[in-house]
Amino acid sequence: MRIYSWNVNGIRAVKKKGFLDWINNEQPDILGLQEIRIQDHQLKDDLRDLDNYYSYFNFGQKKGYSGVALYTKIEPLNVWSGIGIKRFDYEGRVIGAEFEDFYLLNIYFPNGRSSKKRLNYKLDFYDAILDYSENLRKKGKEVVICGDYNTAHHPIDLHDPASNKKTSGFMPIEREWLDKLEEKGYLDSYRYFNPEKECYSWWSYRTKARSRNAGWRIDYHFVSAGLESKLINADILTEVMGSDHCPVTITLALDEKK
Repeated sequence: MRIYSWNVNGIRAVKKKGFLDWINNEQPDILGLQEIRIQDHQLKDDLRDLDNYYSYFNFGQKKGYSGVALYTKIEPLNVWSGIGIKRFDYEGRVIGAEFEDFYLLNIYFPNGRSSKKRLNYKLDFYDAILDYSENLRKKGKEVVICGDYNTAHHPIDLHDPASNKKTSGFMPIEREWLDKLEEKGYLDSYRYFNPEKECYSWWSYRTKARSRNAGWRIDYHFVSAGLESKLINADILTEVMGSDHCPVTITLALDEKK
């Protein structure tokens, strides 16, 4: 089973850059999108009804902001939006789905750069997600948390760590939460297979960073420990254009019923 995650920075924008051809050619089993930046009434049928896929959307209430989508070839046992906390669910950042062997959380984590208030919001969101995921695990299934985490974990995960120590996205307090996630038994799937490889998933448009490969790795699939034996591969598809992020993938040795 191949599970993809991609912050598309606007689903309508990425459609103009070949998204529909890309998904038709790539055929992921499950694809989580973040930052779709669209409202329900703006979503056309060509994005809502893809051949061979069930599709689900969680729209942020603020126009042109946030939002997540889930496309899956395997019909989930259950699908829901949000985590039951109004101040977070208002922004349309989470879609959850239950499959036979695991829960999937597709998440667009907040960015904390604009203000101290937003940084605190991001940190509160982090803690709420960990609590939520741990409660899912208690129900007896493993958990996959995919999405744009908006934090680079280690110096290897960004081009210029020395000058970004006080920048939200690489601040110690943000990175400590990723440490906590691992302490709870979640695995960074890409680092599991690539412990020393420098590879990024986001590049700033403002500084034309992609042409210089001056990027950050902030998009992840963290999986709970019980899925370790099922992990086959993880990858970052740096050649895929269309957004300031690129897709990230994992492959699991699971045969879900379609």
